[in-house]
Amino acid sequence: MAKHRAIPHGFMTVGEAAKKLGVTVRTLQYYDKEGLLSPSAASEGGRRLYTDKDLVMLHQIISLKSLGFSLDDIKHRLISLETPADVATALTEQADSIREKIEQLTASLTAIEQLKEEVLQMQTVNFKKYADIIVNLQMKNEYYFLIKKFDDDMLDHIRRQFDQDNGSDFIDRFNRLSDEIIELQKAGVSPASEKCQRIVEEYWGLIMEFTNGDMSMLPSLMEIGNIDTAANAWEERQKIVNGYLEPALQVYFSRLGENPFEGVEG
Repeated sequence: MAKHRAIPHGFMTVGEAAKKLGVTVRTLQYYDKEGLLSPSAASEGGRRLYTDKDLVMLHQIISLKSLGFSLDDIKHRLISLETPADVATALTEQADSIREKIEQLTASLTAIEQLKEEVLQMQTVNFKKYADIIVNLQMKNEYYFLIKKFDDDMLDHIRRQFDQDNGSDFIDRFNRLSDEIIELQKAGVSPASEKCQRIVEEYWGLIMEFTNGDMSMLPSLMEIGNIDTAANAWEERQKIVNGYLEPALQVYFSRLGENPFEGVEG
């Protein structure tokens, strides 16, 4: 009984504090040694004594540590808890950090699920493509799924031809033209019209930019662009573009007096 009376009201031993928040006594001793969380008092016998306020501080530390912060980082992020506003600020920062971590974990989980889906669709083990898909997922390139359609030679060409910036710019221009083509198709504009032919000329310019003028790449591009049954919204959209472009390109090449696809198919 004398042992219990030696602990003043409102205080708890290191063992009691550790038990309440599910940490070890050694952890609290280490935090004390590192100057992260020192006990508020000591008993007459020299025992470390903690308060409920210390438990709130400890909760801050545990939460920040679970989010990946180093102890040195945590030292600079701890907020003094002297007023209700201080406590509210500490809890707000913890909540913000947790939300940020949730967003990161959600993005990682989404990327893993997307990669798994692509791996199963590829049906062959190809770590080079896996790596490309991962990089494009990290870049938040929504067209990452196209990678599985490319052979190794095409992927090597893409890596040489584009970096993140000019690759994103190319995709943006491709999408803009595709949107314009769909609008023409919806409006019933003739593929032979001057308006359509101006867009077709720009579209063909993009193809030449992509291939860097290498006509031997056209069969591979034709195979990639050949969509029998659309598996997603992008492919459904591209089917519409392809259907409108085919006669428009025929008119375009007829006016040029040459057809670059002749002799390269198959």
